[in-house]
Amino acid sequence: MKVCLLYENRERMKEDVYYDTASIIQDLGLRSLFLAAAKEVIYENGAVLRIEKEDPFIVDVMRKVMMSPLTSAEEITYRQEVIADSLNAPDLIRGLYQLSIRVLLKWHELGRGTKGRIQQSNPVMKLISEIRVLHLFCDSLAEMRQMLQGQPLTSRGFKTLRDDLDRVFSKEREEEIRKVLDDISFYTEGLDRKDEGRDQVIRPRIVLECGLEDGLKFSSMKVHEVESRSTKFYRKGSTRDKLQKFMESRVPDSFSTVEDVRIKEQTLQLEFGVVSYLIRKLKGFMDEFQTFFDQLKYQTAFCLGAVQLRQHMGRFGLDYCFPEVCDRRDLSFTDLKEFVMAVEQRVRVVGNTCSLMQKDLLIVTGANQGGKSTFLRSIGIAQVMMQCGLPVTAKAFKSGIFPRIFVHFTRREDSAMNSGRLDEELSRMNGIVEHLGDGSIVFLNESFATTTEKEGALIAYDIIRALKEAGVRILTVTHLLSFAKRVYEETKDRPEAGVEFLSAERKQDGTRTYHMIESEPELTSFGLDLYDKVVGKIKNESMETAQ
Repeated sequence: MKVCLLYENRERMKEDVYYDTASIIQDLGLRSLFLAAAKEVIYENGAVLRIEKEDPFIVDVMRKVMMSPLTSAEEITYRQEVIADSLNAPDLIRGLYQLSIRVLLKWHELGRGTKGRIQQSNPVMKLISEIRVLHLFCDSLAEMRQMLQGQPLTSRGFKTLRDDLDRVFSKEREEEIRKVLDDISFYTEGLDRKDEGRDQVIRPRIVLECGLEDGLKFSSMKVHEVESRSTKFYRKGSTRDKLQKFMESRVPDSFSTVEDVRIKEQTLQLEFGVVSYLIRKLKGFMDEFQTFFDQLKYQTAFCLGAVQLRQHMGRFGLDYCFPEVCDRRDLSFTDLKEFVMAVEQRVRVVGNTCSLMQKDLLIVTGANQGGKSTFLRSIGIAQVMMQCGLPVTAKAFKSGIFPRIFVHFTRREDSAMNSGRLDEELSRMNGIVEHLGDGSIVFLNESFATTTEKEGALIAYDIIRALKEAGVRILTVTHLLSFAKRVYEETKDRPEAGVEFLSAERKQDGTRTYHMIESEPELTSFGLDLYDKVVGKIKNESMETAQ
């Protein structure tokens, strides 16, 4: 049986992942997103009471699933439906996740091996463990079926899960399995209990058709009936115990094996053989669920991560929506906000609205500390979230599907660098170029600003023109103003060029609004605003000190 909550026709993700996932996670700040998804928000009377510690398993699942993009609108829609159900039934998702954890933990305690089989060297103990695993499966699947019943689930993923469970583990099938478990309960009953305090003992009743060979060996056996019977328990060696054995020995056509060691051994072998036979008859049922609970844990972990991301969005007043897939040359969104900044800085983030229709290149310029990099990251984060079926922090979001996402953000120089910063930037760009293909999008943040304005502008112009000619979508934030001005002059009267220019809004008094507006690139980043602000602050502090 399959879970199929993340994918419609398969259980596991494909091998395709983004190129250089480490850079995507680092530059877009996705590590903070993973951690937020792994932390439950506890509310009391509508207010946040506390934030639970992160679940490392959910962190790992979010990273793996988000770095493996869905590549079709159908796949994205399928998963969005499942996530929407999860957001509407958070207690169900949490319950399924916790159930899978309990099952796998108990299964491990019973000796589960790497392939799902019980790893026990002793045949008897292995058989007993298999019986207990069967009990575990029945109890857990019955609980799961009860959890799914009556839930307002509308997604294909959850409907299929519920229908398949009802088919594979119907109530009739459950009754059959439990009947077998009851019949062989003598084999496991009381193994962990001492004689003291018991007033009942479970004994087997096995009816066979068989022949007898020399030495009273059984042959040609056929099982007619197996049953466990509860009888009065008497302490071994007591008078009542001896009397009961004597009476049993007087029953016509019966005999006692107590005094015959060979027959007693064969009786134990017979019990083992009969129970093993019945468990093998249920092997098909057990094989149905060899990997089911592993996948249930993995896939519900992602759904639970989505639920907990929604909780954190609510903490900071962030609207959310499920993105719509459109043409690759189109990108539009309403009040898009940068989720990672909200989580890390615990602030209410300014949103941006933008519509880029039939555009291949976006160039963002403007005032320093005007929110340009935050704006770029918000688009990158939303694109990654869209391509794994998650809701994004916007009132509306439309974009094409880009299986190949690349990021090229400026990096601070550190001791790990073996060459200069420009060499390092060019090396990373070379890696991106080597992995370009159909459906590529590149996010450039202040790239090539580690050299002079003249050299950086020439490098940026040549590389971005080549990328655009190769059919790559480029979104860039730059302080190379001569580069931006050059592209503007070449394309301002050519709408077919597919280039859009935005600028970080700055009011006359130097105030930054953190909104991006359509604007011709200016030949300044208004760095003097920051200079005046810093110098003015220093002067004021000096005057206060002097006074």
